[in-house]
Amino acid sequence: MRTTPIPTAARRPVALGSALAAALVLGGCGAEVEPDAKESGTVTVKRCGEPVEYTVPERAVAYEGGSADKLFALGLTEHVHGYVMPPANPPVTESPWASEYAKVKMLSDDLLNKEVVVEAESDLVVAGWNSGFKDERGITPEILDKLGIQSFMHTESCFNYPGHPERMSPFEALYTDLERLGEIFRVEDRAADVVDGLKKRVAEVGSKAPTGDPVPVFLYDSGTDQPFTAGNQVPPNDIIKAAGGRNVFDGLDERWTQVNWESVAEAEPEVVVILDYGDQPAQKKIDFLRKSAHTKGLPAVRKNNFFVLDYNEGISGPRNIDGLEKFATYLRELEG
Repeated sequence: MRTTPIPTAARRPVALGSALAAALVLGGCGAEVEPDAKESGTVTVKRCGEPVEYTVPERAVAYEGGSADKLFALGLTEHVHGYVMPPANPPVTESPWASEYAKVKMLSDDLLNKEVVVEAESDLVVAGWNSGFKDERGITPEILDKLGIQSFMHTESCFNYPGHPERMSPFEALYTDLERLGEIFRVEDRAADVVDGLKKRVAEVGSKAPTGDPVPVFLYDSGTDQPFTAGNQVPPNDIIKAAGGRNVFDGLDERWTQVNWESVAEAEPEVVVILDYGDQPAQKKIDFLRKSAHTKGLPAVRKNNFFVLDYNEGISGPRNIDGLEKFATYLRELEG
């Protein structure tokens, strides 16, 4: 999950492929809940590296599309009270789970804060560390613990969580989140099915990936004076790698991070992935790269090798695999 606030802008429609449709049938309906989902008692599940006791939530609040998507993919709509959707996110009507979003409340279109959670009488908040949860905004798992409100953090964001860090590859973190949420809501079997389906799709992509040296790829998030990009701790790194490419900044032990244009030029990327969000639509970023003295000579720019990755395909959530499949198809066509 990104760590900088981003302004609003209109979004373009997203087409749903057959693989995504299958995933919706598997986990997105939200209509049925396993018989033991409302059982009493607690279960101990890790919140980053910290073991925490959870009761089954009935009024969960999700921050951003990645959090809500994870809950909806597990069929947990009736346990979700509402969502907070800041400006970076595309409209929920474009989501594969649009019908599930329509069944719960839109609580805010701003950044996550303690007041909106308390007012919603939430019993669980799902968000990332240093994005949804943040010391500077006065909403952290520790603060919510004192208020008697449960919290769950995306494992992908636990890399630098103070006191209880946890590190794993972004795709493994996605699978882990689904499994842990399955434990919290007592829908372990359903979570296992969803994770198995995602893993099979990733394996299918891997079986078709181009052979030979991986194509060098630069992810351009934002920034003109200095570019904001993806290190090895966020989903685009795994998307690029699993598709048969190489993130030119995969050596940076960071999540979303700032670099300089000189290092981008030295890497000579053959493909630029554009993260599309907010009031900086993809075409505006592409136009900048074509005109900037720093980037107009890059191999990717000269060859017009741009791939647009949707915001919710780039932050931790089930749609990471949609982004992977699309990018893998792009690379194969590029090779051809």
